[in-house]
Amino acid sequence: MRIYSAASQENLRTRDLLKEWVAEGLLTHDQRELFNQDLVPDLSTTNLFLRIVLFFFTLIGIAAIAGLFDVAFLSHASGQLAGVIFLFFASACYAAAETAVSQARFYRHGIEEALAVSSIYLLFLGLDLALNPRSVKSHPFEFLIPATCAILALWIWHRFNLWYTFPAAMILVSLLPAYWTSSSIARPVITAVFYIGALIAVAVIRRRHRLSYLNSTYSLAEAFLWLGIYIALNLQLSATNLLMPWSRMPTRLTQEPASSFYWITWVLIWCLPPIILARGIRQKDRFVMEAGALTLLLTFITNKPYLGWTRHTWDPMLLGIVLTAASYYLRRWLAQGPDGIRHGFTASNLSARDKRHINTGSALLGFVTPQSLTPAPQHHNPDLKSGDGASGGAGASREF
Repeated sequence: MRIYSAASQENLRTRDLLKEWVAEGLLTHDQRELFNQDLVPDLSTTNLFLRIVLFFFTLIGIAAIAGLFDVAFLSHASGQLAGVIFLFFASACYAAAETAVSQARFYRHGIEEALAVSSIYLLFLGLDLALNPRSVKSHPFEFLIPATCAILALWIWHRFNLWYTFPAAMILVSLLPAYWTSSSIARPVITAVFYIGALIAVAVIRRRHRLSYLNSTYSLAEAFLWLGIYIALNLQLSATNLLMPWSRMPTRLTQEPASSFYWITWVLIWCLPPIILARGIRQKDRFVMEAGALTLLLTFITNKPYLGWTRHTWDPMLLGIVLTAASYYLRRWLAQGPDGIRHGFTASNLSARDKRHINTGSALLGFVTPQSLTPAPQHHNPDLKSGDGASGGAGASREF
């Protein structure tokens, strides 16, 4: 079912662990080379920078080919014919991704990832044109468009082990209730029920892979599902229209839910973060703990809008003080344990992977908020004129 063998993925996982242990000083370079002799990979990999470049260049190439074909041959074609052509393109992209892995042995190379992702979008576009060929009236089976694309995204996640296609499938699933009901109460409930069912399935399947390379895959999927359940039930987040409408999807929530349901969701957004954190701590699952911390932060942020209280400019400052104090207390509490460890958790000695993530995040934050590091240039006001010492200036005049 999976395109990569378990032995190949375990070898790559072990090589990554050896690299981290060398960076942490737990192993020497000679010991690492000795271990690597027994971990010869049969997959072609590349570095992160080249992977991103190849990914976007492949996406640009696919978009150029599809756009050129559309302009040259489909400008006067019917919607059904255009839809069939794009469905063919989707099949070709997926087949090319399978070939790139099976023949060239690409692994996180960017090319096969772009081909697989493009197949999802082209499938969506092809089904949309085939079912709704330039018509305003919606098709009764229009919900099959996001449903089919969600199934393909889940299959690619399972087949190629691409983590980002799982949240893509969740987004597509969240579009389904809008096709079935106009009730502002039923939509978030249906979405949450879908995510809860998937969460139960992931938790059951994950037990069999606790010690394998798939544990991190299912851990990340579980964290995404917890986040999805929270976002679906937090009506303040739903009101911001986080998900852009796709194609001819019906309009999203436009009216206030019933007061009882509104306050039930307010109680749930306060109950979910402790449950998620407890689940992550019990399983020693970092992704789930981070999801619990994020949901708790979102609860603090959306609590005032939920209660109808007025927001103030100093609210972020107070929240930052509370978070800093909580992290400082937690760090001290962990450090005071035997050898700086409590119940298997420690606050010291970040791993090499953690340091890389922190450095990458710091670099991205610098690009996002350059004005916080460099002051804005001062512009000269042409209307402001000096008085040549006439208005004071310690008695200085023009000739001084």
